[in-house]
Amino acid sequence: MVHVYNCHPFSSQQIVQVEQEPGLVCCGGGALFVVASGGCKVEAYNLEQEGCPLICRFATMGTVKSIRHSSIGDYLVTIEEKNSATYLRAYTNWRHKAEEKARVGVRLLGHLLRGESLRGGVQMEIIEIPMSERPVAVASCSVTGDLLVACDNSLVLFNLKTQNQHCTDPSQQIAQNSVPSDQQTSSQGSESVAALDFDRSVILHLSAIKPKKVALCAGYIALQSELEVLVLQLEASCEPAPAEETLHQLTCDDVEEQNDFFVLPRHLELLGDQAKNCDIPVSIEQTGLEDKQQYTVSYVLFKRFTPEFFQGCNVEETQIHSLQLHPFFIRNQALPVEEPACVFCFFSLPNAGYLYSLKGGVELLSAYQYPEKVLEAMLTNHLLHVVTRSALQSFTVRCAALAARLDDPYIDTTMKACPPCSLDVCALRMQLFIGLRAVCGYGRHVVLLSRADSDPQEEPERAPHRRGLSRKWIAASPKETSVVGHGWNLYVVNTVSPLMLYQEMVEYSQSYSEANPQAQSLRHVLSEAHLLLRASLLTLPPADTDGHQDRPTGERPELEAALRENCAQLGDCFSRGSQKDCHLALPYYRMSGLSFPEVMGRNQPRPNSPQSYGPGFLFYLKHYLLEETQHALTQAEEPSNSDVDEQLWI
Repeated sequence: MVHVYNCHPFSSQQIVQVEQEPGLVCCGGGALFVVASGGCKVEAYNLEQEGCPLICRFATMGTVKSIRHSSIGDYLVTIEEKNSATYLRAYTNWRHKAEEKARVGVRLLGHLLRGESLRGGVQMEIIEIPMSERPVAVASCSVTGDLLVACDNSLVLFNLKTQNQHCTDPSQQIAQNSVPSDQQTSSQGSESVAALDFDRSVILHLSAIKPKKVALCAGYIALQSELEVLVLQLEASCEPAPAEETLHQLTCDDVEEQNDFFVLPRHLELLGDQAKNCDIPVSIEQTGLEDKQQYTVSYVLFKRFTPEFFQGCNVEETQIHSLQLHPFFIRNQALPVEEPACVFCFFSLPNAGYLYSLKGGVELLSAYQYPEKVLEAMLTNHLLHVVTRSALQSFTVRCAALAARLDDPYIDTTMKACPPCSLDVCALRMQLFIGLRAVCGYGRHVVLLSRADSDPQEEPERAPHRRGLSRKWIAASPKETSVVGHGWNLYVVNTVSPLMLYQEMVEYSQSYSEANPQAQSLRHVLSEAHLLLRASLLTLPPADTDGHQDRPTGERPELEAALRENCAQLGDCFSRGSQKDCHLALPYYRMSGLSFPEVMGRNQPRPNSPQSYGPGFLFYLKHYLLEETQHALTQAEEPSNSDVDEQLWI
């Protein structure tokens, strides 16, 4: 069930001043990358400055068909076409073009520039990555910066590393996860230049699924076909893999070819260890030259959808899109900052979206039912943003509910509480646009690409196909985007801060509070507000000894004060609620920091109300009196100093 609340998550929007019609867009590193439709030029714009000024522009070596950015290493990877051939290239030091320097180096993977090429210092580099198969999709890991390339029948993993370009000793080559910008730019007269490179570490061979899109995060690999999603976990160890398991993977083949007819597979969902029964064999080929570790793969999640032809939809309308692996980092935890506390997998159909948790147990957290056909979706720590042809809409997520329980196993006790992961999601107020096509984002910036329809008869032409469905199951090829159109725009929509959205939710809840203090909607909207604050506090870096942190120092006290206020409001809801969950009034009142007289005053029966004190308040009162009695008895049992002196004298 999806609740609808009239709260607006967007604060402002602006139009990016691009000269040519955008074909592809992606975000990362505080920048927006735009590829002109059918062009061979990339433009980078600064998302963190007003007006999104141009950072730089540079030419590619072919027509860009796909582009992705990696925050770790600050590199771009593209799939390009030229002369009917497909190439995979990585662009490093692209910010160097902002200095209007024309030096560009082109090299093969693993071949560093030497000699005359280094005398000019750091320069933009284009790394040619040779592939034995045609690449169809790429993804980078937001934790390590590693690169995953999907081909028709295999997945190739490249480890990110840095190398000293003048160093000839392989032992001096340093592999690291993050490459700060100050290490990529050498000072005047420096003898060495740090350069990015990749090491082809492992290849996963697939024989029963053709990936259309892939995702990579913290050792998890997700791939999707038209109707299937498979999530694997790749682990590295120093011990060799068992021979029997490897032989089984190499020889397993459960796919039967039937030329006369096509057997439509049934809908299937396999979680955890059961996912290995999905009949999709995966074989491992070790290719790392420097990395001597052995890789093992395990199945995590498999989900297959079946087109519901009886409802009048075709295969094209049932295809999966927006596959995403999203890490959630808890900044105030004891674990290393580079390791995410939990990893989520999100993917969507045109009419429904699914959010799973992977780390610490596979579980379906939320299922989203969209009011109309969704083209693309994007998951963040606080919200899920989806775009239709005419609107941008946001839904709440349950990432913080799970992360809070992983961070504190005792959160569901009489001392602490948090809304459950199974809480129904809600949809917020939508923002209307015309001709939306794509969405991407960075931080609190949501980037939208809109293009008006050049063929107004597109939708009416689809109606006859819904009435007369063909019995032959064939996926229709996507239509080529027409260059000539009525208009296009590139928007940057800024979302409000979680604290401001929380305050709007509290104001929205007052309408329920005045009408019916025991309404389920009141409790639900306050729980949504609670999770917004939880997500912000969990991801807020702790202040160090000097009081320095990445965000303003006043944000944490404001969030903590808002959380205490919210806990008091939730305590009021559960104190007057039904007998089923009245016990939750106790932990929420404790987390609010209110004294007993203050709680007593908040629970006074209202005038002209037939009800007396609620069951939740009576539960709170019982535990409060019991604790006070135990505390008094404990103090009475402890001997005083005079008693001890008297015993010693005797």
